[in-house]
Amino acid sequence: MPTLLTTLLILLTGVLIARVSAGRLVAWAVPTIVLELLVGFILGNTVLPFDAIKPLSGITELGVLTLFFQVGLEVRGDLLTSRGASILRTVGISFLAPLLAYWPLHQLFGMATPETLLCLAVLSATGTGVTLRVLALGNALQTPSGRLLVGVSVLDDLPAIALLSVAMASAGLPMGHSGLAGPGPLLGFALAALISLAVGLWARHRPERPTTPLAILIVLIASSWLGEASGLTSLLGALWGGILLARLSPPEADVSRTLSVLSDVFLPLFFISVGMRISADTLLEPAAWSLAAALVVMAVLSKLLCGLGVTAADRAAGVDRWLVVFGLIPRGLPGLVFATTALSAGVINPTQFSALVIMVTVTTVLGLLLLERRLARRTRFKGILPPI
Repeated sequence: MPTLLTTLLILLTGVLIARVSAGRLVAWAVPTIVLELLVGFILGNTVLPFDAIKPLSGITELGVLTLFFQVGLEVRGDLLTSRGASILRTVGISFLAPLLAYWPLHQLFGMATPETLLCLAVLSATGTGVTLRVLALGNALQTPSGRLLVGVSVLDDLPAIALLSVAMASAGLPMGHSGLAGPGPLLGFALAALISLAVGLWARHRPERPTTPLAILIVLIASSWLGEASGLTSLLGALWGGILLARLSPPEADVSRTLSVLSDVFLPLFFISVGMRISADTLLEPAAWSLAAALVVMAVLSKLLCGLGVTAADRAAGVDRWLVVFGLIPRGLPGLVFATTALSAGVINPTQFSALVIMVTVTTVLGLLLLERRLARRTRFKGILPPI
């Protein structure tokens, strides 16, 4: 068993290789997370098995919690001021459409209810981070299509996280790990309501704000712990903590800088660890590939239906329906987090986990490729850039 420093050196070397390779493959629209998954898969099946990094699992998950915390920060009151009805309508379709896949997954693949619900949660998710990055690089965040897509992407993961919590609860898992007894989710919602009320009172009557790195980290860890302890998952707790911090932090506070440092350092380690969990033996099983193929089809079709949320009035205002649809196809980080959480809890088996990772990888690459092509096409059409 390698030492802690040796393990860290191998992991960081893997991250460096993935980042260097990403620069060479940028023209192919291959996101860095795909390369980090591949590097992790190679490491996990050769020199560094996943058991060797289990002591570091808490550190790798910190980057994930930070990203969901950042999503919560974006759920401000002004998120729905622009085309709010279209955003909510599209989010509703994005959540309800994958539910149509319940019967095929449950009957054709012999899945139990918790396994099926977990797959539906992954299908409902949206890779917010990778989508927003492409929009930013294409200078499209402030366009009508970009604003609609940002609103849908941020809110899209809320019902998906709730569905993940239902899947975990239906598996009969213990409510959290803190020893809290009784109705965990009800206790969690009650505490969340009381804390939200306290935050509102504080914001109205006290000038102090949690803007230091230590204060931000305490809010992040405490909210994540509450979500885990009550059985609502640490992801939902982190997202709720971000929403609370958004109510307390003034607009000029540079909270994102502290969070960006945490996510930039720890997120790559998480993607490497996910790849290490994929056993090469599961990729030799036809069941993994058949399930992955079915999930890819369901994933693409469910997001294509989201185009129904973009009305004629939206298109007249400059919203590109296909730009929105293509931006919702990538499952990205949320899909990987849901699958990893379920595997660690024993909700799904390694074969199902491999199928989910394949689906997330395919949809992320496909969605980003289509999104970038659509952005380039619209830019050329407007005459901003010469035809290629």
